[in-house]
This record gives sequence, C-alpha cells and structure tokens, in this order.
Amino acid sequence: MELKERIALVEKQEQMLQFTSFSNEEAWKLGKLFVSYILDQKMPVAVCIKTLNGKTLFQFTNEGANFGSQSWIDRKFRTVQEFETSTLGYALYIKSRGATLVDRGLDPTKYVACGGGFPIVVKDAGLVGAAIISGLTDVEDHAVLIHCLSEYLGVSGVPDYPINL
Repeated sequence: MELKERIALVEKQEQMLQFTSFSNEEAWKLGKLFVSYILDQKMPVAVCIKTLNGKTLFQFTNEGANFGSQSWIDRKFRTVQEFETSTLGYALYIKSRGATLVDRGLDPTKYVACGGGFPIVVKDAGLVGAAIISGLTDVEDHAVLIHCLSEYLGVSGVPDYPINL
C-alpha cells in the first residue's frame, strides 16, 4: 500500500471515529472496554485516556507491560495534543515530507512518530482528549485503538491499517 493510501486510510479512521459527546463517565466506560479486550487478548500493554489539558481520566497497565510504557504514553499524548491527529497519522505525514521529529524541531524524548495515540474528537466541538496504547508494535497499538473505539462507538466498516507492510 502506497504512503498516500495509508495517509488517506488513517484520515478516514479519524473521520469515522468521532464522538457526539465525551465525559469522565464515557472515559470510564471506554476504558473498561479497552481493559476487557486487553485482558481477553492477553496483551502486555498500558492504556490511558486523557483530556486535552492532560488530566488522566483512565489508566490501566496489564501484566507484562514494562516501565517504559509510561514514557511512551506521555510522548504519544503530547503528539496528539500538539498536532490534533493520531500519532500514526503524524508519523505518516512527516514520512511523506521526508522528515524526522528532529527535522521538524521536535524533541524525540517528548514526541513520537509512531502509532498508538488517537484523538478523541467530539463532532462540532473538536479535539477534547486522547486515547493511548503502548506495549505492542506501533501499528498493533493503533489497531487496538481502532478496534475498541469502533466497538464503543458502534461504527462498522472502519478500514483496518495493514499491520504487515
């Protein structure tokens, strides 16, 4: 799949997976869905849901996830917060420009160019937060986000990003 097609696919996912409202209670319900899926699949990951200002509404770390997952969550969150797109979307964007984080003036200890962070967007309101997964490969982290957000929002037909390119 060509880079332009992958960018369009992620943009389509972001358009399809938007909320009509979002609250602390919704974060809790979404978080519980993530945990159920993570436990069922025995994934060694951490999941976090944050508001745009950085307040943590939900966080869970499964058995097998390592200490480094937290720094990945923080970096993925900052990337969604700064660029108002998924971390995979931003990674593909800078790749399409032939650039790196450093080329873009970003500190790689604070930002990432990989999958695993997804914007929580409320239709007609905009970005309100982020859902973040860390512990698998970046495209697998992204796939978990897409799976759980699609299920939670009841949206079918969301295109899958290819895990093995």
